[in-house]
Amino acid sequence: MNIESSKNDRFGLASVPALKPYLKAAEDCGIDCYSLLKLAGIDAEILQDNNKHFSNTAMEKLIRLLIIESGDPCFGLHAAKYVEPSSYSVLGYIAMNCSTLRKIQAKIPIFEKIVGDMGQTTITDDNGYIYQSWRCTFSDPQAKRHEVEHVLGSWHTYGRHYLGINCIHSIWFAHSPPQNKCLLNEYKEFFGCEVCFNKPLSCIVFKEEVLDEILPQANEQLLQTLLEHATQAMAIIDKYQPVSVQVKNILILILKQRTPSSETIARQLGMSNRTLQRKLKEEGLSYKEVLNELRLELALHYLKHTELTVETIADELGYMEIRSFHRGFKLWTGRTPGSYR
Repeated sequence: MNIESSKNDRFGLASVPALKPYLKAAEDCGIDCYSLLKLAGIDAEILQDNNKHFSNTAMEKLIRLLIIESGDPCFGLHAAKYVEPSSYSVLGYIAMNCSTLRKIQAKIPIFEKIVGDMGQTTITDDNGYIYQSWRCTFSDPQAKRHEVEHVLGSWHTYGRHYLGINCIHSIWFAHSPPQNKCLLNEYKEFFGCEVCFNKPLSCIVFKEEVLDEILPQANEQLLQTLLEHATQAMAIIDKYQPVSVQVKNILILILKQRTPSSETIARQLGMSNRTLQRKLKEEGLSYKEVLNELRLELALHYLKHTELTVETIADELGYMEIRSFHRGFKLWTGRTPGSYR
């Protein structure tokens, strides 16, 4: 995986696949995309490689330019119809091979960074409904509005065409409705359900009962291969991130097989164990603290968003005995895994 970005870009990265639906929509509008790519500071040659990433700041700038050039007040939403599995990089294929929507939701927060740092997905439930929300990191209000509408529209397109899911109860947007009220029909026709504005968050809403409906195209063996590939991809993306982040990414890949020593992780990172410990200390952490922090994050995620048994979760986290998992979880949270669930 190649990264076209400054090591110090605090605004993160965007992937080439995430950009392509916008470019296809622009081409259909007769827009000269290459000149706008240049203005945004994106090398057009990277479009030939879906493994490449570029500055998230450039992504935001390009979207703003495309909105202006198209003159389409719903450009982000309309671009969502061009979404396909590859638009989400490997995550799009991971989702296609999960057996239920619940299992897909369990993977999104872990691996969505592969698609980019444009925003973050959060999944909550209340009174029998699931709220899958997305919070955009863009600072430009216009680009942010279009990106939010694009993401929710993309979820709808992907679910309907590639997962066979068409169960959305309603769509919420945190931003205000368009000034031109005639455009409201655009949203209703696109989503085919109630669309609400000025809500507390931007999300898709559906009934909890659909989470465990079986998706027939799932392939467990292929899924495991894709998950390994995704974890390796994340490690490359985070190459210039703090050492603690790099350690976590390696741990995610091999934690289930065994609980690796700090020496093993140091070798994976191409440094001595002493150097690893020193770098972690500079971040105010120890190897054991990073390991426990990751285990807690994954444990909370699995308990809340999956139906995995406590025994299976303990195994996923690299514990040889379930008693060790119970003991660690209670030490971290003051509760047992069962009572937390």
